[in-house]
Parts: sequence; structure tokens; C-alpha cells
Amino acid sequence: MGKYILKRTGYMLIVLVILSFLMFMIYQLMPNNRAYTDAKQWITDHKQTINPAEIDQKFEEMYEMYQRKYGTDTDNRLVRYLRWVGVYPLYDGSYSGLLQGNFGYSYEYKDDVVNIIGAPMRNTVIINIFATILALGITIPLGIICAVKRGTIGDRAVSIITIVGYSLPTFLIAILFIWIFCSNLGWFPPSGMKTPGSNYTGIKYLIDTLYYLALPLIVMTFCSLGGMTRYVRASMIEALSMDCIRTARAKGLREKTVIYSHAWRNALIPVVTLVVGWFIGIFSGSLVIEEMFALNGMGKLMITALRTSDFDVIMLLQLFYVILALLGNLLIDIAYGLVDPRVRVNK
Repeated sequence: MGKYILKRTGYMLIVLVILSFLMFMIYQLMPNNRAYTDAKQWITDHKQTINPAEIDQKFEEMYEMYQRKYGTDTDNRLVRYLRWVGVYPLYDGSYSGLLQGNFGYSYEYKDDVVNIIGAPMRNTVIINIFATILALGITIPLGIICAVKRGTIGDRAVSIITIVGYSLPTFLIAILFIWIFCSNLGWFPPSGMKTPGSNYTGIKYLIDTLYYLALPLIVMTFCSLGGMTRYVRASMIEALSMDCIRTARAKGLREKTVIYSHAWRNALIPVVTLVVGWFIGIFSGSLVIEEMFALNGMGKLMITALRTSDFDVIMLLQLFYVILALLGNLLIDIAYGLVDPRVRVNK
């Protein structure tokens, strides 16, 4: 397994280099010139101290200086890419790329990109971890019960409810829940992450944050119930029809042992793909939920960056999602081996 992981890691690095190069080439086609923007801003800030006849010359000097600073003083796209990564020196021989921690600058937030993703990442992880744990804690037992009691009234009722929940779009469910729990019942606030104007600390801050995040968590959990419950149910029904399950029952094993020790292990193989994918998706954010409930998360940050053409933020987030996807595929393959010894790779 160790050799397999090292081999897969090598393939992942190759894929990461190829995809990052393609994204960088596409990014270069965008109407964005950071050196020009900064040089223009410098001239605007110092216009009163510059002789009007020397403005154009000073602009060219500043433009060249910023080009050298950002590594765009050449038309060679490959050299630009290598400088962006941080493996090719700049004009003065220094290195300033991704490997050195230079992830770009956000003109929308007037700060380095690495400084503006901290709070959205934290909020997204907190929200999605709770939503994922709640969803798995409900869907897995519910799917198993429906599979064991297949054809009963309870199974049919759950199937109808899950089909309805799976068919409705997320934004419609969010609007429905806001109308019920905010407009009619008044139990939860419709948007935001804290009480406006509050400066709570400690336990009060935690309670206030959980109060504002309660409804988004309920919506995210409800939206996840339909698909996962039906997936677990289908996997368990298939596992319960296997010959090994019939043999276990013929030996006189207890029904709980048959279900949870034998059938569930076999049903986990297809389910683990979704489960690991869910946990990897924790970091990507929920675009619809974060936008509708005004949550400061990764999804909202991505939408804002796209709307304002904040290209450095877009590039970093896209690269981050590529890395997540590659790690997710590796973790799924490893999880297969942990769940079922028959698919373990030893060479």
C-alpha cells in the first residue's frame, strides 16, 4: 500500500503541474495587467509631486519596475508560469511564487490573497463539518432501516419524502425554510452570522454564532438526506441479497450481526465514495446556501471574485479545488482498501 500511495502521489503531482499550467495559460488571456494597474495607481497617488511633462516617462519607469517585480517583464509564457510557481528567478535573481508563499493580491479587498481566505475558510469548514456529520448520522441509519424493512409503510413513506427532497432545488428549499422558520414562526434570523452591532466574546459569541448558523445547517442537512438515504438503501438491499448473507443467516447468526457485521461492510464499498467526497467538499463551500444566508464562506468568496474579476483570488481557489479533487480520489482508493481487503493494493 505504501508503494501504491507514493506512486499515486507522483501521478498527482504530474496532473497538478499540467492543470496548473493550463489554468495559468487561460488566466493570461484575461484582460488583467497587475503591473499596469499598480503603475497607474502610483502615478495617481503622486501626480501632484510630478512634473506634468514627465508623467508619461515616470509611468513607463514604474510600469517596468512593477513588471520586473511581478515577473511579467517577458512575453515568454513558460517563463511567466515558472516564475508564478516560484522555480524560476525574477529580474533581480530572487524567487517570489507559490512555493515562496506569494499567492497574489486582491484588488477587491486591498490585501494579499492569503490573508483574505482565512475567515471564509474557517466559516465554511465549521458549517460543512456540522452539516456533514448531521447528514451522515441521519442518512446511514435511516438507509439501513429502510433496506432491512423493505416494502413496509415506513420504507415507502421515507422513499416518497427523500424523492421530494432530492428533486427540489436547494434555493427553493432554503426559501421555503426561511418562510416557515423566519417569517411565520420567527425562530431563526434570515441571514447573517452574528447579531448586528454585537461584540460578544466567549460563550456568548459561540451561542450567538450557533443561533445564526442553525437554519443554514438545517437546510444543508435536509438537502443531503434524499440522495444519501436512497444510496445507502440501494447498497444495503444489494448487499442483503448476496450469497454470503444467506449463508450467515443459515448458520444461525443473530440478525444484528448479519446486518452490521456482514451486509454493512459490503454495502460500504459504493457508499464510501460519497462519504469521502462529502468530507473533501467541506472545504469548497456551498455556493447557494452561503449566498442566500449571507454567510462569509468560500462559496461566497468565489462568487464575489468572479463578479469583480479578482483574478488572483480565482486562480488560487481553482488551484485549491484541483488539489482537493486529487486528494479526494486518493483518499477514496485508500478507503476502499480499508473497507474491503479484497481491493487492497500491496504492490
